[in-house]
Amino acid sequence: MKVRSTIVSLVVLSSALALAACAPPEEEKEPSSSSGGTDAASATSLEDFGTMDDLVKAAQEEGQLNVIALPPDWANYGNIISAFEDKYDITVQSDQPDAASQDEINAATQLKGTDRAPDVFDLGQSVALANTDLFAPYQVSTWDDVPDEFKDPDGTWINDYGGYMSVGYDSSKVPDVTSLDDLLGPDFKGKVALNGDPTAAGAAFSGVVMASVANGGSADDIAPGVEYFAKLKDAGNFLPVDPTSATVESGQTPVVIDWDYLNAAESAKLPSWKVFVPEEAPIAGYYFQAINADAPHPAAARLWEEFLYSDEGQNLWLAGGARPVRADAMVEAGTIDQEKYDALPEVSGTPVIPTNEQTEKMAAYLADNWAKAVG
Repeated sequence: MKVRSTIVSLVVLSSALALAACAPPEEEKEPSSSSGGTDAASATSLEDFGTMDDLVKAAQEEGQLNVIALPPDWANYGNIISAFEDKYDITVQSDQPDAASQDEINAATQLKGTDRAPDVFDLGQSVALANTDLFAPYQVSTWDDVPDEFKDPDGTWINDYGGYMSVGYDSSKVPDVTSLDDLLGPDFKGKVALNGDPTAAGAAFSGVVMASVANGGSADDIAPGVEYFAKLKDAGNFLPVDPTSATVESGQTPVVIDWDYLNAAESAKLPSWKVFVPEEAPIAGYYFQAINADAPHPAAARLWEEFLYSDEGQNLWLAGGARPVRADAMVEAGTIDQEKYDALPEVSGTPVIPTNEQTEKMAAYLADNWAKAVG
């Protein structure tokens, strides 16, 4: 089966359920309210502010938005941040751009009550589901465009963009990759990197799921994936380096297991960089968007969410090669960037989309076994 388009469509096709070190604290922040008297920190929808203009005014009075763990070259976040700043004249403070999902939660906990805490989160599934008590419920104006499977009914979290797990590799340094088994061979000694620690980073977590499914496991059994990476390490092929654009372009990480939209972005900069999605294990996944319940700029946080889920914001993710969660509705409405939508890569095989329950079970297994097996 040939599959392209959004992961929303893939859920129907596969009959799967939904996906599912910081400085010391500064002075305490003051409670924030919109100009109309609305307590922005308790607003659960745009209606609580009145109009979009009212929300924009409240956010501009705050003047800043704190984001974390958003690399500029990750799903086009550099351009997304610039577009938001230009559109609303609000400064975006982007901290720890190369941090993992768990680092976002750690920062929110350590900076709680200060004006340096993150206002919003962009999290991998397992980390998001383990920390919902930190999120403030909010339903964006385009909430109804997002299928129920991809959002919490109370507005605590909502999926944002997704893709497929893949193997990116420099074809000038290693042979063509046709299966995950290839990576166990001598040509790949000291060359295979995983994007992060799977107990803390969403991309790495899904990389282990991919390895599991390709080796007889499933979304209910991630053990074969852990065993695969143990073999990769024993063969001397596993490279314990967190890959970045710099490590790819310098040749330090010639093979990277990561989301397809991130590996595809490297192809534009390094002509010899190729991307492989295993037909036997097409692992699809979304990231989770949420507002920090302790956001120091609660109106700006809500305006950011409105922007991300607008046609403009969704098309900006699409421009980064990611599949925006509202894509199906935007196709129907004629508001999608059709050229970029049509350019999304085709993926063969039946997609595997772990449910929230499966993800929680796999995360628990990784917490108990990853360090012992792989370190």
